[in-house]
Amino acid sequence: MKILVSACLLGENLKYNGKNNFNEVVAKLAESFELVPICPEVLGGLTIPRLPSEINEDRVVNSAEVDVTYEFLKGANLALEKALKENIKYAILKEKSPSCGVHKIYDGTFSGTLIKGQGIACSLLEKKGIKCYNENEIDKLLEELN
Repeated sequence: MKILVSACLLGENLKYNGKNNFNEVVAKLAESFELVPICPEVLGGLTIPRLPSEINEDRVVNSAEVDVTYEFLKGANLALEKALKENIKYAILKEKSPSCGVHKIYDGTFSGTLIKGQGIACSLLEKKGIKCYNENEIDKLLEELN
């Protein structure tokens, strides 16, 4: 079975600051599943490194107040296209990310305040029937798969 995974969780240096969010529990899933890494932000054409971005109402803006909504939407659509092409039904995404946040994202003020919400890619994937989990919900995912 294939699972779509935020590439930063697998140790790829794709974060806005050029680093990663390696998660050993997520990486270990490669022993039992085919993990398909994605980074919607990079797919959408954003560079590494890049200024941090947050969702502010119906737009995504970076810390210099530049609107990057187009790149986020493009990347989300390309991630969805890949998931559908590979017949993927589940995703493990990076919580708090403006692309991949599953339950929480930053509030758009760059103050470090978290709010309930989803990233652009996560929202699109779920609307198309792909069930999304964050990196702290691996047990929940495995329970559903059993």
